[in-house]
Amino acid sequence: MSLPTGYPKHRNLTHVFPSLAASLGANLQNTLRLPEARSAILLLIDGLGLEQLEQYAAHAPFLRGKMKQQTTSQTEMSSVYPSTTAAGLSSLGTGLGPGEHGLIGYDVYDPQRQVVINQLGGWDERTDPVAWQPKPTVFDTLNAQREAGDHRIEPITVSLPAFEESALTRAALRGPRFVGEGDLTKRFQQAAYEAQRAGALIYLYVNELDKAGHATGPGSVQWLEVLEELDSNMRRLSRKLSPDVLAAVTGDHGMIEVKQEDRIDFSVHGELIEHIAHSAGEPRMVQLHYATNTTPDQRAATKHAWHQHFGDRAWIATRDEAVAAGWFGNVADHVRPRIGDLIITGHEPIALYDGRRAAPHSFDMVGHHGAPTPAEVRVPWVVFNSQ
Repeated sequence: MSLPTGYPKHRNLTHVFPSLAASLGANLQNTLRLPEARSAILLLIDGLGLEQLEQYAAHAPFLRGKMKQQTTSQTEMSSVYPSTTAAGLSSLGTGLGPGEHGLIGYDVYDPQRQVVINQLGGWDERTDPVAWQPKPTVFDTLNAQREAGDHRIEPITVSLPAFEESALTRAALRGPRFVGEGDLTKRFQQAAYEAQRAGALIYLYVNELDKAGHATGPGSVQWLEVLEELDSNMRRLSRKLSPDVLAAVTGDHGMIEVKQEDRIDFSVHGELIEHIAHSAGEPRMVQLHYATNTTPDQRAATKHAWHQHFGDRAWIATRDEAVAAGWFGNVADHVRPRIGDLIITGHEPIALYDGRRAAPHSFDMVGHHGAPTPAEVRVPWVVFNSQ
């Protein structure tokens, strides 16, 4: 099976915040052609894919009704590759593709220190997040423009308190005034309150759906209960907003279910790891880094072994092949060595673990994402409040 081409360049997560800011009067590109507004809210539902929303639309009647008011092309957005939170939220926050901001997966290899760094909860504090991702965020740009007197837009994040000083926030979502709130409904209430002031650009983040999906799978009873709760909160939020407040919802990735027997420890096969020094990425997009001085023949043998084991269920590509296919967008020179020498990403519902590194409970995870399949990459884009 031929390699998929990269995520769509004309409509993806990199366009969201510049377009919202432009709707408020900032001198940024309004790629999404959003209408002029007094303030704006972006609701980012972690783990909400378009295919899952369409399949279970009966459990989200408010969103379903809003989607019917828009054309199919208007309700679709693309995440990035890999279709995972660290890459997606970083592209959202910076307006850059993964190959430019450098947060190219859940676990990412640092070629300078020759260690693998978890981009979410297990960040290596010896790595400075700002040095790891030094490009200005969209929020940084807005703050600089406001200080220069170009506009009065204030970026505001409403999220869980634990994320205020997280490494991911410092690397790719820095800049806004942060409002921490653990309760889901209170987060929506806080966003409505902040939206009363002119020029507020509010990033409202919820992770409850993603957590349910990982634990029990998309479409499970628990997942559907969260979707219903989110839909109800959106309806209440929309009723509180004045017509000149623009509110929209999207996701950072979709999700698929992987059965227990398809969650595989690849490290038990010696020929797959014999010449590998580091494994990174995630189970749906494994990124492998060869040991120093590995010969071309050894690399070819390793790639052949992966094809023998998983070639009928996954795309297998070298770094050069993946970059040429556009998987990471434009790739900066300093980011290129962070990308795996060999990448294995499932087109079938499999999850591939390095059992030498993965915690035992990792194999209990039902919902997965990270691969460039439509179910994982396509996310919704629904404007649910505007003039």
